[in-house]
Amino acid sequence: MKIAIIGTGNLGYSIAKGLITNNAITTLYLTKRNVQALEEFQGYPNVTITSDNVLAVQQSDILIFAVQPAHFEKVLEQIAPYLTEKHVLISTITGFLIPKIESIVGENQFIIRAMPNTAIAVGKSMTCLCSNEAGQKRIKIAEAIFNRLGHSLCIPENQMQAATVVCASGIAFWMRLIRATTQAAIQLGFDAEVAQELSMHTCEGAANLLIHSGSHPEEEIDKVTTPKGCTIEGLNEMEHKGLSSSLIQGMVASYNKITNIKKDQI
Repeated sequence: MKIAIIGTGNLGYSIAKGLITNNAITTLYLTKRNVQALEEFQGYPNVTITSDNVLAVQQSDILIFAVQPAHFEKVLEQIAPYLTEKHVLISTITGFLIPKIESIVGENQFIIRAMPNTAIAVGKSMTCLCSNEAGQKRIKIAEAIFNRLGHSLCIPENQMQAATVVCASGIAFWMRLIRATTQAAIQLGFDAEVAQELSMHTCEGAANLLIHSGSHPEEEIDKVTTPKGCTIEGLNEMEHKGLSSSLIQGMVASYNKITNIKKDQI
């Protein structure tokens, strides 16, 4: 696949790493105003680094946009005259709705919104997808790309804001939980490096257990909680201190922030 990442910042960088690692490209163009920040990609076969968005568009079929929301409209206006019927536009821009993209490039373009997270760099992203009517004809292309970089799920566009909180911001929430359990492990006597290793792999195991078993989390919790045992003692203390409530309130606050961003754009 001939892919261009327009705006190779943190997320674009992670997508590029994932695409290269998983051999998901024929050619890859990476654009950024400060190309020196992309020196790591110099020397990779079939990877071109440039500050020229138009060149990247002309040399690619699939365009993945990862610019800042404030810059996206200007970028679309810049490249719109160079779009053809071959191009598939994949936007990762938070809160930038498909009708607004269509108003700039035309509703006949294949437009897809994708909400991956930074775990895409290691092929473990949870990516949500939606598209305009024309984009439905190319949605399988987006699924093929993001399934090689983790797991993808097609949802309605009106759920994309919530998906941003659960999946994209969610990476930060889980990182904070891993950090907290690491700190607890240190207090219980483990060296910092060992403590983090224990926390990371326990977290990975819990997620994979649910993925492969199809169980509800409470089913798996019941398997390790015994009457008057240490697990239920710890769980109840966490709930008394507001663990679940704090997580839910934090995610709702993040969602409300995205809603405000959307209103500002409108």
